Amino acid sequence: MARRERVMRMSVEQPLWRALTAYRVLTMVYAIGLFVTAHDEFARPWLAIGYFALLAVWTLATLPRVANAAACTKRFLAADLTVALTGILLTPVADAHQRVAEGGPTMPSIWTAGSVLAFAIKGGWRWAALASSLVAAANLVERGTPARDTVHNVILVWVASIAIGYVVEVARASERTLARALEIEAATRERERLARDIHDSVLQVLAMVQRRGAVLGGEAAELGRLAGEQEVALRTLVSGGMVPVSRVSEDAAEGAVVRAVEEPETEGAAGGPVDLRTLLAPYAGARVNLAEPGAPVPLPPAEARELAAAVGAALDNVRKHAGAHARAWILVEDEPDEVIVTVRDDGPGIPEGRLAEAEGEGRLGVALSIRGRLRELGGTAELVSVPGQGTEVELRAPKNTRTAPGRAAADE
Repeated sequence: MARRERVMRMSVEQPLWRALTAYRVLTMVYAIGLFVTAHDEFARPWLAIGYFALLAVWTLATLPRVANAAACTKRFLAADLTVALTGILLTPVADAHQRVAEGGPTMPSIWTAGSVLAFAIKGGWRWAALASSLVAAANLVERGTPARDTVHNVILVWVASIAIGYVVEVARASERTLARALEIEAATRERERLARDIHDSVLQVLAMVQRRGAVLGGEAAELGRLAGEQEVALRTLVSGGMVPVSRVSEDAAEGAVVRAVEEPETEGAAGGPVDLRTLLAPYAGARVNLAEPGAPVPLPPAEARELAAAVGAALDNVRKHAGAHARAWILVEDEPDEVIVTVRDDGPGIPEGRLAEAEGEGRLGVALSIRGRLRELGGTAELVSVPGQGTEVELRAPKNTRTAPGRAAADE
């Protein structure tokens, strides 16, 4: 299974920055258009022309500054708001007194709201409240009296900016929660994978050393005792310990969650589908009978290996719990939508409640090596056991599906 990293942009913040960039350009054009249509009415048009030239150059030159949170620094926000406040306070000087008294627009007009919104997106509702209050004060100074339309505009900007700032804060908190959830999911998936591998190899070897040491006695018995202690410790770690997260991080500047995901190799890279029968054939023997279809049972390589490993885990349980003389049967059924593999034995069966008890003790052979594998494949594993009548494990794996990690990556 190939492993690579994928960067997933899941930030609500980033579209807001893009919208703000477009808003600043459009409102700059709008403010200049208002002046062009009424420049004859200005008392000092040359002052207004100078300001609008500054506004156009500033808006276009600072577009990269409003591209993301990292580029939009506190110093830039202060300078940007200064440009807006300067335009408001210069309006009574450049424009005719009558236009100002009648509630005419300030020179920056609605461009000013872009500066306030930048504060809101960058710092949340508190920063938005500060910036909008300064704009409100400047508007009141420009008008001279708290006229109804001025108060209306001030309250509108104040409420809108604070609301957007609050929404941004909620979005950031949600992203942090999502990043933590992805972290836990990745850790859990990795722990289950390691637990399956360890159960299929290390734990079984330690258990065998413990049993053989007890039989041989002497120094071998002491070695067996130590192996048994290590087996218990390792089972405890596997069942309850957390493994390091596989490179899960949150990029606060870009509003991105970077997550390492496992993606199955393409069939071409892996050599095409694998015949499940070839992977199950080595399990057949004097006490294991394999019944399979006459035609190949093709599956994606990763899926075929996991299904075969689950069958191997079921046979290991037969040898371990049913005894060396127990017989087992493997039946492979190739259905149109799924592959069904049944493993049955003639052992003494499993007492009621024993599986739950074993899982509580950290013995996760059935939970992880069998059920866990089938769950990763999107299938199911059902175990039926009657004391004195043997045990039957039915494994169902859907066809034409990818493993769960691959599906998760595709969905995301």
